[in-house]
Amino acid sequence: MKARPMGASCLYAVRVLLFLLLAAQLIPVSSGWAKNSEYNLTILHTNDVHARLMELDAVGDTCEAEEALKGECFGGVARRATLIREIRKNDGNFILVDAGDQFQGTLFFTKYKGIAIQRFMNELGYQAMVVGNHEFVEGPAVLADFFRGTEFPVLGSNVDADNEPYLKNLIKPYVVLEVGGERIGILGYTVEDVADISKPGAKLKNRALINSINTALNQLKKMNIDKIIALSHIGFGRDEEIAAQVEGIDVIVGGHTHTLLSNTDPTAEGPYPVVIKSPTGKPVLVVTAFAWGKYLGRLDVTFDANGVLTHWNGEPILLDAAVREDPRIRAEIDKLNQPLLALQQEVIGTTGVDLVGGLFCRFEECNLGNLLTDAMLSATLSGGTRIALMNGGGIRASVSKGEISRREILEVLPFSNTLCTFSIKGEDLLAALENGVSRADSAKNEGTGRFLQVSGLRYSWDPQRPVGTRVITAEVRQADGSYQSIEPVEVYKVAAIDYLRRGGDGYRVFAEKAVEAYDEGPLLSDVFIEYLRTHSPVAPKIEGRIIKTEAGGSKSQASP
Repeated sequence: MKARPMGASCLYAVRVLLFLLLAAQLIPVSSGWAKNSEYNLTILHTNDVHARLMELDAVGDTCEAEEALKGECFGGVARRATLIREIRKNDGNFILVDAGDQFQGTLFFTKYKGIAIQRFMNELGYQAMVVGNHEFVEGPAVLADFFRGTEFPVLGSNVDADNEPYLKNLIKPYVVLEVGGERIGILGYTVEDVADISKPGAKLKNRALINSINTALNQLKKMNIDKIIALSHIGFGRDEEIAAQVEGIDVIVGGHTHTLLSNTDPTAEGPYPVVIKSPTGKPVLVVTAFAWGKYLGRLDVTFDANGVLTHWNGEPILLDAAVREDPRIRAEIDKLNQPLLALQQEVIGTTGVDLVGGLFCRFEECNLGNLLTDAMLSATLSGGTRIALMNGGGIRASVSKGEISRREILEVLPFSNTLCTFSIKGEDLLAALENGVSRADSAKNEGTGRFLQVSGLRYSWDPQRPVGTRVITAEVRQADGSYQSIEPVEVYKVAAIDYLRRGGDGYRVFAEKAVEAYDEGPLLSDVFIEYLRTHSPVAPKIEGRIIKTEAGGSKSQASP
């Protein structure tokens, strides 16, 4: 039996059906008409680089020549450029973003402000950045110069710059990137108290954080964008909260708290990524990559046809000596570094006495410790701080009588620590003082660097008593200059360095018991330099802030 010929109407219907099927395959995902089955994206990210253009040593200080020869240096934009180039050459869809605080931290920023940073971020191909609190440290005009020269948008959905003429229209709530046929929404938000911790100017305001995030998300959703990455500069703990509270974000690339997430490093604060459920149960990935450009974060993700994450993996990549520096970029950096050698010789103050630091500050009150903690207290008094603490091991050198150069300050304070503040109960403060004297009975002990130099506080201790019971008296200075014993239940506001607040040198009590902690203040070296500029000539003395009671009841006060 022969088949009957297809009628014209039937043939037309078949052709229409074939056309529709073909069209469904050709319409791009971004049109909203059809979806690919899945989409892969690589997110490369940095945070809290703090002007580390050159390679650095293990503690974030400038890498010396002998360290470089031994392969003991990390990071630097020349090394990062090499790795980014290799990823760009070998992999598919990717974006390169930064979670804020590119400014402040080295002489590159002191000399060039944001221009040198801008130059290399452009050269490496960054595609978006959120504004961090340190970006405002030199005020709106300097920041505006940086913004106008970047080849990528700087974001901050909760930053209201409408009345700030330098910054108006320069900070965007979000940007849409076209990557491999898909549109990716990138939104940004930053710390809510930027006016209190930086210098944004009186005309810049902050919008309510959650409202501003939701507003940006709603605008992106109206554009049918279902793959959204947030660049956050509010800190890891807050990132986790936002992930659980706000619907619509897929990945949060964070900064501000210098947090390391890793699946291989035992010192990390959590896995990479940390996975949080959104209010509707969708996965939200939180990543961050320590600080200083020591790592390049890499997160590989897969989205399904509905823009929901289905697979992910990644790890911060350590930029060690195994990653070769790009020779051209390194040559550019070396050229910019030449004028900084002269800047290191800049005289920033004078002293009428030798400032004694180094090993002496690990066992006794030292006059450089007094001067430094006085500077810390002075810088934080307006916030209600009453006490300043500094570990003696962080005071690495002495300064001779006479002029004080910038280089000498950087030799005293080489570790790039930031000034932090926190509140703590008296009983926990006493425990911290006990930790400070727990190793100071003998120079043969390890860990003597925990010995505390102090301001706003005085204490006495007996090295012959058992560890944990060595502090005999501990008193806090009052507004009238008198002293009162530390009360166990009273709460005291303290200034210290981020290293101690996070538990370094055995100060777990600060990491576990401190409240209202803010660890991302200015560099301690910058605080000290500013203090010397305004208080020179200085002549600190031994004042009896720390008294060591010898066996038999005698008291010892060392003098430099």
